[in-house]
Amino acid sequence: MQPLEQSIRNCRLCASRFGATATAHEPRPVTWFQSNARILVVGQAPGMRVHLSGRPFTDRSGDRLRDWMGTPEPIFYDRDRIAIVPMAFCFPGYDLRGSDLPPPPICAKTWRAQVMETLRPRLTLLVGGHAIRWHLGLRDVTGAVAGWRDHAPSVFPLPHPSWRNTGWLRRNPWFETDLLPDLRAAVRAELARND
Repeated sequence: MQPLEQSIRNCRLCASRFGATATAHEPRPVTWFQSNARILVVGQAPGMRVHLSGRPFTDRSGDRLRDWMGTPEPIFYDRDRIAIVPMAFCFPGYDLRGSDLPPPPICAKTWRAQVMETLRPRLTLLVGGHAIRWHLGLRDVTGAVAGWRDHAPSVFPLPHPSWRNTGWLRRNPWFETDLLPDLRAAVRAELARND
C-alpha cells in the first residue's frame, strides 16, 4: 500500500461527525487507486454497503456503472487500470429520510489535491453532482451531462448511477443512445492501450 493510501485509511477527521449520524458509525476510508491507472472514476462517497465491504461500488450503483462502462468486475477492480477516487473516502451516514448524507467537504480539502497529484489518468469519469462541481465547476448535472461532448474524449460527466436516478434516465434517453456508446468506446480504447 502506498504511504498516501495508508494515511487516508488511518484518517479519523470525521469520527465525531459520523458518530452523530443515525448510523453512529466509525470512519472506514475506502481507497482504491494506483498511480499508473489510466482511467479515473470520481464518485461521491461510499454508501453503507461499500462501508461494510471496504470495496468501492459493491452495490447496485456499481452494477449500473460497470454496465455503462462496458467493464466486467475483474477489470473494474484492477487498480493498475482503474482508480476509484470519491469526493469523500468514508460513508457519511444517513439523513432523517434515510438518504445518504453528502460527502463532507473536509475530506476533499484534506486529501483530494494530494491524491490527484499522484494520478495521471487519460480518461476521467465524473460520477454525480459533487464530482462534476469539483472538477468542472458546473452546478447543473443535467446540463453538464448533456454537454459531455465539450469534455470528451478525456472526461465524461455522468449522472450518479443510483436507482434514484432511474427517472432521470427515462427522461433523458439520449444518455443511453448517444453518450454511452462513446463512453464505452473510450473505456475500451484506453484499456487496450499498450504504452
